[in-house]
Amino acid sequence: MTTENPDTPPQESFMSHLLELRNRLVKAALAILIIFLALSPFMKHIFDLLSHPLMVALPAGTKLLSTGVIAPFMVPLKVTLFVAFVLALPIVLYQVWAFVAPGLYQHERRLAAPVIISSVFMFLLGMTYCYFIVFKMVFAFIAGFAPASVSVAPDIEAYFGFVLSMFLAFGLAFEVPVVVVLLVKLGMVSVEKLKDIRGYVIVGAFIIAAIFTPPDVASQLLLAIPLCILYELGIIASRFVGKPRRRGDAASE
Repeated sequence: MTTENPDTPPQESFMSHLLELRNRLVKAALAILIIFLALSPFMKHIFDLLSHPLMVALPAGTKLLSTGVIAPFMVPLKVTLFVAFVLALPIVLYQVWAFVAPGLYQHERRLAAPVIISSVFMFLLGMTYCYFIVFKMVFAFIAGFAPASVSVAPDIEAYFGFVLSMFLAFGLAFEVPVVVVLLVKLGMVSVEKLKDIRGYVIVGAFIIAAIFTPPDVASQLLLAIPLCILYELGIIASRFVGKPRRRGDAASE
């Protein structure tokens, strides 16, 4: 573990940390900006791809509405920026790790690559599950439930807000196994304790699903059930990560 020079004044040490944080944030922002610029010529196509699950559920010929003057430009731009952030996520997470790495022990630093790779993979897996399975069922339910006298044509800004919240909810939900394994590996919780609180986790999963999904049972189950399954997978995976090492035992590294 790297340590600060004891002769360094606290103010200089604080300023050096701020400069390092600024540099890391700039690098992460540049990665997102470069990818965004590369994707910007395809903004329309990216938004059409994002709206495809809804358009399939709506009657033929239905189009999304735009009630804002600049919404037809701003919403595809926001969608493209979000896609750029997702694609740049490995770089963003690496910059976060590089900032905190000097304060970690050697055995903790070895976790960086597996955690970053698995976190990105599980987040993308959650978004993929949401796009191909959840959206299909949710939009079909909404379109089928609407009365015959109602023309379903959502506003593009409202649609983007809904899709973004769903992507984030399912992407973060699929990080549960990574978090569980990491907590066990760092010795912050034991596998036995995880088993003991299983009931509370199940209740919490259904509460989270009720908050972040539409008010139909199918949508809530599509989030709550994977949360419970992923928690169990995290417990199973935790058995293979080895016994956690105490920080005091690694002080000599």
